[in-house]
Amino acid sequence: MTTPLAIATARQDKLLTINTKDVPILRDSLAPGIDVQPLFIDEEQGIWVIWASFAPGITLPRHFHTGQVFAWTLRGKWHYLEFPDQPQTAGSFLYEPGSSVHQFHTPATNTENTEAFFVVFGANVNFDDQGNFAGMLDAATIIQLATGLAKAQGHGKAQYITRAGARATTD
Repeated sequence: MTTPLAIATARQDKLLTINTKDVPILRDSLAPGIDVQPLFIDEEQGIWVIWASFAPGITLPRHFHTGQVFAWTLRGKWHYLEFPDQPQTAGSFLYEPGSSVHQFHTPATNTENTEAFFVVFGANVNFDDQGNFAGMLDAATIIQLATGLAKAQGHGKAQYITRAGARATTD
C-alpha cells in the first residue's frame, strides 16, 4: 500500500513569477538617485524583496533592522559607514542579523550605479544624525511608495508578487 501525498493547503494554478525586464523601475523612489523595483511584498509577514540602484555618493539614514536581511550586490560598490574596510562589490552576498544597526553608503568615487537585491524581513527603523527617530520603512510603506510612484510615473499599477495568489499587480 502506498502512502498518499500530503494534501496541498494552497491551490496554485500558475507560477508566481514576474520578469524584471517587464516591470517598471520606480525612479528616485526613496530619494533622488535611488531607483527601486519591488519584486515581492508580503505585508502580513513583513517581508519585502527589492532590486535597488544607488547613484554614487548616496548615504542612507542610520537604521535598525527588526528582522534579518539578505543582500546580494550585482554591480558597483557600497559599504556600511561602520565597516568601511569591508566593501560589498559585484558578487558579494551579505547576511544581516535582526537588531543590526548601520548606515549604507555608496562612495562618490564610484564610476557606475551600485545595484543590489535585498530580501528584508521586518522593518528598517531610521534615525537622523542626532539619533532621533526619523521614520520607518516596512512592507506596508513599500506598498504605499510603489503604488504612488507607479501611478505618478505613468506606469499604472505597481507590479510585484504577493502571497495573495497568482497576481503580479496591486489591487
